[in-house]
Amino acid sequence: MADDAGRSPQVAVAQAAPPRNDDQNRVTVQENEVEGEFAIRAVNLQKRFKDTVAVRDVSFSVPAGSIVALLGPNGAGKTTTVNMLCTLLRPDGGSATVNGHDVVRDAAAVRRSIMLTGQFAALDESLTGRENLVLFGRLLGLSKGAAKKRADELLDIFSLTDAANKRVGQYSGGMRRRIDIACGLVTSPKVVFLDEPTTGLDPRSRQEVWTLVDRLRDEGVTILLTTQYLEEADVLSDRIVVIDKGQVIAEGTADELKEATGAAYCEVVPVDHGDLGRLVEVLSDLIPGGVAHVADHTVAVPAPRGAETLLEVIRRTADAGIKLSDIAMRRPSLDEAFLALTDPDRDVR
Repeated sequence: MADDAGRSPQVAVAQAAPPRNDDQNRVTVQENEVEGEFAIRAVNLQKRFKDTVAVRDVSFSVPAGSIVALLGPNGAGKTTTVNMLCTLLRPDGGSATVNGHDVVRDAAAVRRSIMLTGQFAALDESLTGRENLVLFGRLLGLSKGAAKKRADELLDIFSLTDAANKRVGQYSGGMRRRIDIACGLVTSPKVVFLDEPTTGLDPRSRQEVWTLVDRLRDEGVTILLTTQYLEEADVLSDRIVVIDKGQVIAEGTADELKEATGAAYCEVVPVDHGDLGRLVEVLSDLIPGGVAHVADHTVAVPAPRGAETLLEVIRRTADAGIKLSDIAMRRPSLDEAFLALTDPDRDVR
């Protein structure tokens, strides 16, 4: 896919057609916003690979000290966008700044202030964890003493001190990911790009990486996260940008995206499935058009008033003598929001 073009493993990057109108889902960058408020700002980025348009029109901003998740289907343009922001690819159109530095005119300054970790660890498996950290420190210009000191600091921060002298080839998946991220933090970057950092990790190792990412944000580091795990974006990110077909189609907090997909609703399940008809009749005026969505002996009732609607359903069913086996308030999940936003048939409905 074009989105994979230019993909690279972890890089301690230091020296070394008109868009469719999706304004209802987007948060527009206002003209009076101060550039300094944002660690990353992309404006109408474009990238083409021969006849394939990988990035058609991408604009978004990342406030300093926050985590923004970049979501999209495979081939949507996520990795190509990240590679342009990291100066690994030159944009064909548009502009972008990272830490106030233009990614084209001042690429070297961008590289000095960022770290990019790819999907696969870029480590020397024949070296120990400490040796890898010292190696990165030396490559990034630290003196031998400073590199050793920083290595010990990072080993302690990432809870790897006990494994410091073990070869990385013997590390578990979670430990490899942690040392990989640690190598990129040797020079304390201001912005960190994490490209699917938990791919292939078990749930415990994934949780360990999440804890590390939270810690980085608490220390004031700005993070742009691409991930295929929607739960990860939901848990970690302050805001989410959804890209599809090379352009931004939605942007907001996880809650905002869920609400844009649909309001909360009550799921009501009667004890006696024969009461379904009577249940629908009792709740008919709470259901738009009086047409209930019934599936698996469950009636879904829109709940625009939240808990008030839930209490009203309980009161009505009790008055009607309809016994319930279950009633619960549901909200659209981020998975449902993502699927709705990136539905291929969305534009033709």
